[in-house]
Amino acid sequence: MEEIKRITSFTVNHERLRPGFYVSRRDGDVNTYDLRTRTPNAGDYMDNISMHSVEHMFATFARNSQYAEHVIYFGPMGCRTGFYFLMRDVSDREAYELTKEILEKVLEYEGPVFGASPMECGNYRELDLGAAKRECRRYLDALTAREESLGSKADVLFKYEE
Repeated sequence: MEEIKRITSFTVNHERLRPGFYVSRRDGDVNTYDLRTRTPNAGDYMDNISMHSVEHMFATFARNSQYAEHVIYFGPMGCRTGFYFLMRDVSDREAYELTKEILEKVLEYEGPVFGASPMECGNYRELDLGAAKRECRRYLDALTAREESLGSKADVLFKYEE
């Protein structure tokens, strides 16, 4: 039997991972960012409604941002501890600042969840703006706390902890 290589995300030590914004991998000009909203394996996972609602809101704002043509994908991790954000031809700092900007936009937004109709979504009944806002607030607070804790070591902001 042929040996199967582990995928990159399985090589990250999830026992040391904390909420933050990380560079997961680089494939040519495409960067995959790990928007880790929760501590893995801690028993505290996103519920489906929150995860689904953030996906709709964040992806829509990202694809309507000044970086729209650079956005490849935004979606949840199966383990329910964060999201993957794929972008082309942007710096890590630009992707990070855009993430914070979008989180703020979700928090400020008043209206229906984007794509909340049976024509636009295969599970449109499981969307809730309040759930998206709570999750975005939690993640934005975690990012701010991580920035503050790193202080002068901000150069490691986007690196997985070792």
